[in-house]
Amino acid sequence: MKLVFQKLRDNTWLVQAVGFLVIGFAFAWWLRGPSSSDSSAGSQGVVAEQASNAPAIWTCSMHPQIRRDGPGSCPICGMDLVPVKKSASGVRTVSINADVKKLMNIQTVPVGRQYVTADVRMVGKIEYDETRLAHITAWVSGRLDRLYVDFTGVEVNKGDHMAYIYSEELYTAQQELIAAIESNAGRSSSRFVKPIDLAESAREKLRLLGITEEQIQGIEQRGKPTEHLTIYSPASGIVVEKLRQEGDRVRTGDRIYTVADLSHLWVQMDAYESDLAWLRYGQEVEFTTEAYPGEVFKGQIAFIDPVLNKDTRTVKVRVNVSNEDGRLKPEMFVRAIVRSKIAAGGRVLDASLAGKWISPMHPEIIKDEPGNCDICKMPLVRAESLGYVTAEPSDTAKPLVIPVSAALLTGTRAIVYVQVPDAEEPTYEGREIVLGPRAGDYYLVKSGLKEGELVVTNGNFKLDSALQISAKPSMMTPAGGGGGGGHHHGGDAMPKGEGDAMTDHSQMSLPHKVGQQMLAVLESVKSVEAAIEEAELSKIREAFATVGQRVAAVDANTLSGDMAAQWQEFAMLLGNDSVEGQDIQSLQDADRVTLVTKEHAMRLQKMFGISHAGHEMPEETLDVPMAFRQQLDRLLPAYLAIADGLASDKVDTATSGVEQLHQSLHSIDASGLDDVVAKRWAAETRSLSSIAARLAKATDLEAMRSAFALLSDELITIQRMFGFHSGSQLFELHCPMAFDGRGATWLQSNDTVRNPYYGGSMLKCADKVEPLVTAPPPSGGEHDKHNHG
Repeated sequence: MKLVFQKLRDNTWLVQAVGFLVIGFAFAWWLRGPSSSDSSAGSQGVVAEQASNAPAIWTCSMHPQIRRDGPGSCPICGMDLVPVKKSASGVRTVSINADVKKLMNIQTVPVGRQYVTADVRMVGKIEYDETRLAHITAWVSGRLDRLYVDFTGVEVNKGDHMAYIYSEELYTAQQELIAAIESNAGRSSSRFVKPIDLAESAREKLRLLGITEEQIQGIEQRGKPTEHLTIYSPASGIVVEKLRQEGDRVRTGDRIYTVADLSHLWVQMDAYESDLAWLRYGQEVEFTTEAYPGEVFKGQIAFIDPVLNKDTRTVKVRVNVSNEDGRLKPEMFVRAIVRSKIAAGGRVLDASLAGKWISPMHPEIIKDEPGNCDICKMPLVRAESLGYVTAEPSDTAKPLVIPVSAALLTGTRAIVYVQVPDAEEPTYEGREIVLGPRAGDYYLVKSGLKEGELVVTNGNFKLDSALQISAKPSMMTPAGGGGGGGHHHGGDAMPKGEGDAMTDHSQMSLPHKVGQQMLAVLESVKSVEAAIEEAELSKIREAFATVGQRVAAVDANTLSGDMAAQWQEFAMLLGNDSVEGQDIQSLQDADRVTLVTKEHAMRLQKMFGISHAGHEMPEETLDVPMAFRQQLDRLLPAYLAIADGLASDKVDTATSGVEQLHQSLHSIDASGLDDVVAKRWAAETRSLSSIAARLAKATDLEAMRSAFALLSDELITIQRMFGFHSGSQLFELHCPMAFDGRGATWLQSNDTVRNPYYGGSMLKCADKVEPLVTAPPPSGGEHDKHNHG
């Protein structure tokens, strides 16, 4: 026994695993509830309660995708199935008792508004201030007979002699000056005729050759030219380059020395792409060096490179630093930090700049009034124009934040668990929210939470697992049902799930007003699709804003019970789609959010059975002639070729499939269709043409995969609406990780997974591989008796 404990002590991971298993079994036992053998027969009231709450579904606590109508063993791991307990009402709620809460160690904190600090850490090195470099060049051609500074590192002052040059060109220019002076002396002038001053022209020529006024006066006093010229330093500093040797011949413009003023230096640093939101011109930067451990130096951001380095995914940030004592040396490595105080909306707050004016070239120049920069003479600008917030009028301007540990990330969104107030037993509600950027240990919240709500910061993964076991929507199973979270990496088709955990209300009657309002929501989603086809970001953002307005306009007060809870779920999902859609910055982002929005809209339509005359939904199957369905099969080879090219990471193969898709689409003859089918096909043709055009414009795999996701969604819609003749030979697959966890669907001609969204990096990633649901044959069969093709 002592040896066993010694081994357990030496294997910490084993101890932790045993602890998690104990918690899991305890939680599963609680879900199961007391059996009849746990008490002596029990009272009739307890029996009645158990009968009323009898589980309809049994599942495995380790493999929640297993769903059975009664008790038994898990076919995967052999564990006893446990019943799914009816807990708190709500699509995403879970209730636990106090003992289980202690085992799960659930901790909560209130959602609050507060200024948070984002610490941006960077590394870099010290460089010369390029604006304080002086280059000493030869203004005339000649020979360097002497270099007064014969090694680098020498400190010189402005006006110090640097080189002694012999120049034939200079000698000739001096002779011209002396001759011009003599010529002027022999000329007479009158008030009617004023002679040209040749001497002044000769002096100007010498000035342009780099001769100083004192040197010109010396030439005039001597009355004869000199063969040599002394070159003086134009600035004070350190000689950092010596590019010529004594005796070298130089031409006009050749560089001889470089002098650097080291009293001011630059620190060039690399900032990660994700940190750019917190960096501003003029911000104070603190940095340390290896030479002076523990000593902190300060500077100000003077420039943020407008171009991102595609290899390192970083941006150069330049900091101006004063170095009057000369302790900092060029090429020193530094570690720096910028502490950005974050206000609402992710803005950077600096109250010290309230009412201040800053130089746009020299951030160290800050004044209380408008004027010009003391260094570059450029007009000063207001601090607010550089992206700062300088004053906050109230606490409402503070950002709404949650701790990082509270968020279960699912891409640009997250799942959080909120404690339900005033519940009889500890109850928690899962909620999808839209996150802003991360600032230190906090996330900014764009939508989905209110100030004062209690979010779970420890134990949220366990609550998510409890929802998954209960077949409710969770982080791992967004649509519920328990089986959506796994990943399929094999070649065999996966078993079909047991259905959505959300109750289907399609056969229940909605209040007419609510039905019309939900229909308006669906129509607004169609408007998003139309804006996507136009590929204009401003129109797409407006369309998403309309979706949010239509969702908010639904009068949910007339709904009750489970129907009200499930509308609340869709209102949350579509509301988040609207918030994220209004912030899109690229067509690829628009495609990603649109795919998710369409999926939510289709689930909403199916859940509540929303329909209206003249508004056919994608789930509706039309009366389509067999000959036309055979024509639709022409689209499949082109589609499968594109999918194969993307799965193989070959742009050329995918591009050839796009060309084939254009030809196949134009070859389809819809002249024999009745008005309803023709109208529907015309709408789908516009969508297909728009998607095909976007595929044709794509120049890389990322852009092509984004458009391919739309094409897949469109073909699945066509299958459900019209039906492919060979649809029974296709498989529908889904990848939950595509597009930052949003997921995407595609079609294949077999069940061997070849993921077109990841290619070689995750070729076998899929959580669903099912035969494609084929459309029923046309009703009545009349269309098959006549050739409409």
